[in-house]
Amino acid sequence: MQRGEVWWVRFDERRLVVLLSGDDASGIRVMQVVAPAGVDMSGLGIEVTVGAADGLPFEGVLRLAFPRPGFTPCTWLTTVSRDDLMERAGVLSSAKLGEIDDALRLAGQAREGTPATTAKLSAMRDALRLGELG
Repeated sequence: MQRGEVWWVRFDERRLVVLLSGDDASGIRVMQVVAPAGVDMSGLGIEVTVGAADGLPFEGVLRLAFPRPGFTPCTWLTTVSRDDLMERAGVLSSAKLGEIDDALRLAGQAREGTPATTAKLSAMRDALRLGELG
């Protein structure tokens, strides 16, 4: 197992993850492949597209939210053990790993909330409450 491999794991259901670190005593750092947001995320976060071009069985993204004071972002980063890995699904290219590294660096930088991003977050929260975002 090495960085850049894509594996199926079982969380609440079978899900696809990208290995971001190798296996060590603290586990394997992974990021879950999720469906694209389907809304404009500029100023809120970044998505790295992965899919058939990378040899994967479906199109998805690795999503990272930009941190902001008073806001706890969900980035789909987690740690798993070797036993959680079910089946290898593919390996990402070094170019795609570079995109992921860039996204992780960007997401690690604190950002000031602007009126535009605050309004966008409020609109997304309202849409979620009304069931308009899936």
